Amino acid sequence: MATVTAPALRVALPGVLRHRALHKLLLLAVVAAVLAPLAHARWHSGTWPAALTVDLTDPLTRVSDWIIDNRDSHPLFLYFFGHISNGVVLCVRAVYLFLLAAGWAGVTALGAFVAWRTAGVRLALGTAAAFLACGLLGMWVPTMQTLALMAVAVLASVVVGTLLGLAAGLSDRMDRALRPVLDTMQVLPAFAYLLPVVLVFGIGVPAAVLATVVYAAPPMARLTSLGLRGADKEVLEAVESLGATARQRLLTARLPLARRELLLGLNQTIMMALSMAVIASVIGGGGLGDRVYQALASVDVGAALAAGIPIVLLAVVLDRVTAAAGRGTETAHGRLTTYAPLTTYALLAAVAALAVAARLAGRPDWPDAWTVAVAEPVNRVVDWMTDHLYSGVPVVGGTADWAGRFTTWVLDPVRDGLQGLPWWSVLLLVAALAWLTGTWRTALTAVLAMTAIGVLGVWEPSLDTLSQVLAAVAVTLVLGFATGVAAARSDRVERLLRPVLDVFQTMPQFVYLIPVVALFGVGRAPAAAAAVVYALPAVVRITTQGLRQVDPAALESARSLGATGGQQLRQVQLPLARPALLLALNQGVVLVLAVVIIGGLVGGGALGYDAVFGLAQGDLATGLVAGAAIVCLGLMLDRVTQPAVRRAQKGA
Repeated sequence: MATVTAPALRVALPGVLRHRALHKLLLLAVVAAVLAPLAHARWHSGTWPAALTVDLTDPLTRVSDWIIDNRDSHPLFLYFFGHISNGVVLCVRAVYLFLLAAGWAGVTALGAFVAWRTAGVRLALGTAAAFLACGLLGMWVPTMQTLALMAVAVLASVVVGTLLGLAAGLSDRMDRALRPVLDTMQVLPAFAYLLPVVLVFGIGVPAAVLATVVYAAPPMARLTSLGLRGADKEVLEAVESLGATARQRLLTARLPLARRELLLGLNQTIMMALSMAVIASVIGGGGLGDRVYQALASVDVGAALAAGIPIVLLAVVLDRVTAAAGRGTETAHGRLTTYAPLTTYALLAAVAALAVAARLAGRPDWPDAWTVAVAEPVNRVVDWMTDHLYSGVPVVGGTADWAGRFTTWVLDPVRDGLQGLPWWSVLLLVAALAWLTGTWRTALTAVLAMTAIGVLGVWEPSLDTLSQVLAAVAVTLVLGFATGVAAARSDRVERLLRPVLDVFQTMPQFVYLIPVVALFGVGRAPAAAAAVVYALPAVVRITTQGLRQVDPAALESARSLGATGGQQLRQVQLPLARPALLLALNQGVVLVLAVVIIGGLVGGGALGYDAVFGLAQGDLATGLVAGAAIVCLGLMLDRVTQPAVRRAQKGA
């Protein structure tokens, strides 16, 4: 009797049965068939069993009480955290006093001068106009508070990030050790960073600065490491052959060769610091973010917009200036002439003279008579929108109707469907998705993250947050892919979208809550809408870039065979752009989660509400548990989507 070998058996099987994904699913089905009856017999309820939860309220309350009681006496706080806190306060105060001493004229002139030296006359004029607009809106002092906090936070973030990047770039062991830490830190929503620092430093400026540093340092670390590791090997070998020491090679070769990556890291750090500095107003950061937060709390859209516009202007100016520095545009604008030093000194003298003249004239602060009150007109517009657009619009319905229908037809069914599933089936579903997109380690990490959520006792609100993320991601992907395809197929559409996407990608997360509150009121639908608007630019840009980078030879071959435009898109461009589309999915999920959590400020509920409530009421147990659940949810979502990106990139 002839024997059948394993390879022959695999060849004899149909193609579907030979697929590795099917093998993984069959194994999970066997595991489910064994464990599901046992779980159902032991815990009849579909929700997470109370017996498997750990109540951390008492221990966290005791820890919080101990910290509060010993903050003024324990050596750890007196000689370590206390010195850090005092140093941060002194630095922020020194920068703030310097900005106030320079006055509005000096700060505006200095900002324009820096922009001119970096990016040219056009951006210098734009920078001056941005600062003047902050004063006209009556937000000069809050703007200076935000700038002072940002200056200290960015400096500390650059120092910490550069040191970590140097360690990772020069040592393979440190790179392997830091990579998972930086991966995790970059996928966590900004709100998750507020909770630990509040526990140690309390409410105030030190906590806001340190939370900003923790949030903004990872991009600097990653790009510094990338720049050092990507340095030209031939140049390094030439420098080494000349007898240079390791320190000399670093200072004279590696760092200069990594200049572009270092400046890009600075750009990303500044943008993330601005975003976090605004969010940090929730824990006493002050400045523009505090004005926005207070206005949103009272649903005063006009006041929120008056503080939100300076945030957007600062973000756009800082992004353009640092991006221009990264591109090295000085020579392109022809400013490095023989007269450049003389011109520079003359302009610096003019800046100083302008600041002194404003102070001698008794007008160092922005005059109240020069402010324009926009809150009342904006609120009148909002009232008109409420009366005419919010509800009662014939045929299409008002924005409130749209929000209500989206909640009733999408958010509620998805939430009820997730919460109606047995807890063990959710874990199996997460395991299946993570294993299909990655490895068994990926699946184990995702399942452990979801298990931790159940153990923390926040299973139901976590699934509520997950339902909002899934619904918002679905809308984001539909709109983003459609817009990205249109931009990739039309240069005119791409040119029209470019400035809009530039502005949207520089706006901090907080700002997106203002228009959705004006249009949709408060609730889960507005939070999802803000998440969609925030994540959409990244999805559109990645999709457009991926489709435009498809090999022209493949498209030409398809056209020569008579393929229509739609066939070229479906059969050539989309398959070849698969890595970019999967990256767009991953980024969309991470960005949506970040804003859905912040949506707790405008009625999003679930984990976002628990985090906000814990911070606002000083209930650190509730806030820390919600923050830990947010971390686990973000980790699970990233692990489910990120391995597919890496595998597609390797396959490409």
